[in-house]
Amino acid sequence: MLQNIRDNSQGWIAKTIIGLMVVLMALFGVDQIFQSVSNSQDAAEVNGEAISLNQLAQAADMQRRQLQQQLGENFDDSLIDDKLLREAALKGLIDRQLLLQGATAADFALSDLALDQMILQEAQFQVDGKFNADRFDMVIRQMGYTRQQFRQMLREEMLIMQLRAGLGASSFVTDEEVAEFVRLEKQTRDFATLTVKSDVSGIQVSDADIQSFYDEHAAEFLSPEQVQLEYVELKKSAFFDQVEITDDELQSQYQKEISGLAEQRQAAHILIEVDDKTSDEQAKQKLEQVQQRLSKGESFADLAKELSMDPGSAKSGGDLGFAGPGVYDPEFEQALYALKHGEISAPVRSAYGWHLIKLLAVQGADVPSFESLKEKLTKDLQAEKVEQRFVEVSKELEDSSFESADLAQPAQELGLEIKVTELFGRSGGKDLASNRQVLQAAFSEELLDNGANSSIIELDPDTAVVVRVKVHNKPEQLPLETVSAAIKDQLLMQRASEAAKVKGEEFLAALRSGKTPADKALSEQTWAVVEAASRNQENISPEVLQALFRMPKPVAAEKPSFTGLSMRDGSFVLIRLNGVNEPAAALSDAELQNYRRVLASRIGNQDFTAYRRHLEDQAEVQRF
Repeated sequence: MLQNIRDNSQGWIAKTIIGLMVVLMALFGVDQIFQSVSNSQDAAEVNGEAISLNQLAQAADMQRRQLQQQLGENFDDSLIDDKLLREAALKGLIDRQLLLQGATAADFALSDLALDQMILQEAQFQVDGKFNADRFDMVIRQMGYTRQQFRQMLREEMLIMQLRAGLGASSFVTDEEVAEFVRLEKQTRDFATLTVKSDVSGIQVSDADIQSFYDEHAAEFLSPEQVQLEYVELKKSAFFDQVEITDDELQSQYQKEISGLAEQRQAAHILIEVDDKTSDEQAKQKLEQVQQRLSKGESFADLAKELSMDPGSAKSGGDLGFAGPGVYDPEFEQALYALKHGEISAPVRSAYGWHLIKLLAVQGADVPSFESLKEKLTKDLQAEKVEQRFVEVSKELEDSSFESADLAQPAQELGLEIKVTELFGRSGGKDLASNRQVLQAAFSEELLDNGANSSIIELDPDTAVVVRVKVHNKPEQLPLETVSAAIKDQLLMQRASEAAKVKGEEFLAALRSGKTPADKALSEQTWAVVEAASRNQENISPEVLQALFRMPKPVAAEKPSFTGLSMRDGSFVLIRLNGVNEPAAALSDAELQNYRRVLASRIGNQDFTAYRRHLEDQAEVQRF
C-alpha cells in the first residue's frame, strides 16, 4: 500500500493536492487546518469550551417536544422552522454554558450526595412514595437522557439556580423605593376620551387614483405561485403482514426481557460526613460509637434521626427507600448487597463519608411467565422487523427515485400507487401540502427548475414519501379589474383615517391652547368619562391606558392635560386627563412586605439579566 501511495504521488493530481496543502499551511498554519477538522463535530465554542452538534440536536429536539406538550392537539410540526428552532436552541446552549462558567468562577458547587438525595426524593421517580429505579429509568429515557446525562443536566441546572438565587438574594430595596413603587402602582386617574371616527362617506376615490396605486404597488397584485405534486407513499403499517415471528425468536426475546429484572433493596443508613471540621478517622470513630449504642439496644431509626448528616433521609430514620443496582455509590452498594434482612453493616467508606447501612427489606424480582408475555413479545418483534423492513424499503425507494426521471419506475418496482395533490401555494395546503418539509422540497430549485424527484421525506415515524412537481403555475400580474374594488376600499380606509387624524389633531391643538373649552365636545361626539382608572383597568384598550399613564399631571384641577393617538381601526382618540389620585389608605405591614418582595424580585431579575449580558459581552463565542 505504501508503495502504491509513493507511485501515485508522482501524478499531477497528487502534486496539485500537495501544492494546495502547502498553500493552506502557509496561509493559515497547520494548527488552523487541524482545528477546522476538529471543529467539524462542534456547533459552537464558548470561551474555549465546545458545544457539540449532538448537544445542539438534542436541545432542538427537546424544544420541539416541549412545544408539542404545550400545544397538544394544536401542535403542527409543519409550522416549525427547523433553522429558527436550531438557532434558538444554540443560543440557549451558549447562554447556559456562559452561566455555568460564571457559577464555576463564583465557586458554586453541588455535592454528589445532595444530587443523589434530590433524585431519590423526586416524586416522579417514586412508586408508592418510594424511589423506584425502573420508574427513574423510564422517565429519563422519555426525556432523552441516560443516567449519567441526566445527573449532569440536573447538576448544571442546580448550579445555575444557585447563581441566580445568589444574585437575587443580594438585591435590596430601600423604604423610599418601596413607598414610591406602591404610590405609582396604587395611583388612579380620572380621565375622559373622545373618539373621532373614520368615516368613508364623502371621500372620493377616482379611477386615476386606483390606477396610480395599482401601478405603484404592482408587485403586490400577483396571482399566487402554485404547484401540484405527484407522490408515492410508504406506510409502515403495510409491512406487518409481510413479517413472520418464529417460536425460537419469541423464546430468545423472552430471555432478554426477564434478564433485566433485578431485586429491589430497601436500605437505611447513618452518615457521618468527612469535611474540614471532621477528619476521616474522627468520622469513623463516631460511627463506632454509634455501633456501641446499637449493641446496647438503641433503635437504628432513632440514632439516624439524631446523628445522621444526610438531611434527606435522617428525618425518616435513615430510610432511603427501594432501589436496584446501579443507584448507589459502588462501595455503598457492595456493602448493601452483602447484608441479610435486618442486618447492619460495618462502617463503610464512600465518596460522601462513613456509613452504617441497614437492610430493611428485599423485594424479589417478579418474573412473568412466557405465556403472559407472549402477546407483548410478538408485537415487539413484529415492530422491530417492520421497522427494519421499512428502513430497507425506504432506502430502495430513495435510490430508485434518484435514478429515475419520474415516479413511474419506483412505483412499479415497489408496488406503490402514484398519488396527486391539489394545487397549493407557498403557504401550504391540505394534508400532504401542510407538511413543512414537503413545502420546502416542492418550491426548491431542484424540483421546480430541474424537474427532479425529491429525496425521501419522513412525514412521521410511520410514513415516508417522495414527491415531484407535476404542475407549476408561476406568479402572473393580476388585471386591474380584478383588484380595483380591493384597492378602492383600501384607499377609502386610508384617507378616512388620515382625515380623522387631521380633525382630531386640530381639535387637540385648540384644547391645549385654551381656544376651545376643555369640556367642549365635537358636534357628533361626547366625552366618555372614567373615574379612578387603574393601570390595568378592564374594558379600556391597552393603548389608551399606556398613553394615559404617560401624561403629565394637570397643573390645576380646572386645567386638564390632553393627548391623542391614532387607533388601529383608523379612528383618532383624544384623552383628557382630569386628575391624578394618590393612594390614601396606608398599607399594612404584610402588604408592604409583599410589595418589597415583588420589587426586590424584579430588581434581582434585572441584576441577573445584566450579569448574563456582561458574560456575553466578555465572552469569546465562535459558531461553526
